[in-house]
Amino acid sequence: MKTNKLKAWLHAARLRTLPLAFSSSLMGSFLAYHTGRFKWDVFGLALLTTLFLQVLSNLANDYGDSVNGADNEERVGPKRSVQSGDISLKEMKFAVIMTSVFALISGILLIGSGIGFGFSQNWIFLLLLGFVALAAAIMYTAGSKPYGYVGLGDPFVFMFFGLAGVLGTYFLHTLTLKPDLLFPASATGLLSTAVLNLNNMRDIKGDALSGKLTIVVMLGSKWAKVYHAGLIVIALFSLVIYTFLNFKTPLQFLFLLTILIFAKHLSVVFSNQTPAELDPELKKLSIATFFTVIIFGLTLIV
Repeated sequence: MKTNKLKAWLHAARLRTLPLAFSSSLMGSFLAYHTGRFKWDVFGLALLTTLFLQVLSNLANDYGDSVNGADNEERVGPKRSVQSGDISLKEMKFAVIMTSVFALISGILLIGSGIGFGFSQNWIFLLLLGFVALAAAIMYTAGSKPYGYVGLGDPFVFMFFGLAGVLGTYFLHTLTLKPDLLFPASATGLLSTAVLNLNNMRDIKGDALSGKLTIVVMLGSKWAKVYHAGLIVIALFSLVIYTFLNFKTPLQFLFLLTILIFAKHLSVVFSNQTPAELDPELKKLSIATFFTVIIFGLTLIV
């Protein structure tokens, strides 16, 4: 019985989403290492904080979609733990609270390792940003007015998985920011948004029935695919621009090898006839994003 419960919690945590979540912290750390101002404690705590925030988002999503009716018979993806009855609403709510506490503690330690524990404008700003990230992780589908139900999931993912995640991590390493960092930060955010968009394309029927107005529901399947392609193309183009601006060796363009993976992915997206066909592509797109960041970063520091 205990083994089944553990499996249910691991399923609810959706550990397969972690490589994508880690991408922003990794990108910010790679960029910082490239400047010669890298801190191992910031790197470790950034990954730990990201882990807690992502698991928190997954648990809150499980809870919120069950309460608000998005987990219904039209859902294509794997059943959620609350929906299946493996975990009660009360248990899930407690897990959300505890994970929030862990994320908050980890975040405070992260800020302290980057800029110290003395109060300053930067300290207050980063702490407020942390609270907003915490709230965003919970309120995507939970609460009385979840922003994921009114088409705001995409801009929030772009902000926190891209701009805030990459630039925030870089700043905690270096205590500086540069305008050209917007390109790799935007690329990471756009690819993460593409993963969410793919998830929403898969769940379009269930979301429409439950009143969850994602951008996909608003656009319809046809235009959602065009939007999806745009996210990926602009992301890769952003990385190309940054590479040209910081060019030292042709090896920096090795990340473009992943174009073959993204091209194959887009061919599947545009040729699929049913949302169920998109489910296997979620893992592929997440891994492709993760390895794009890894290759891009390694060529910078090597």
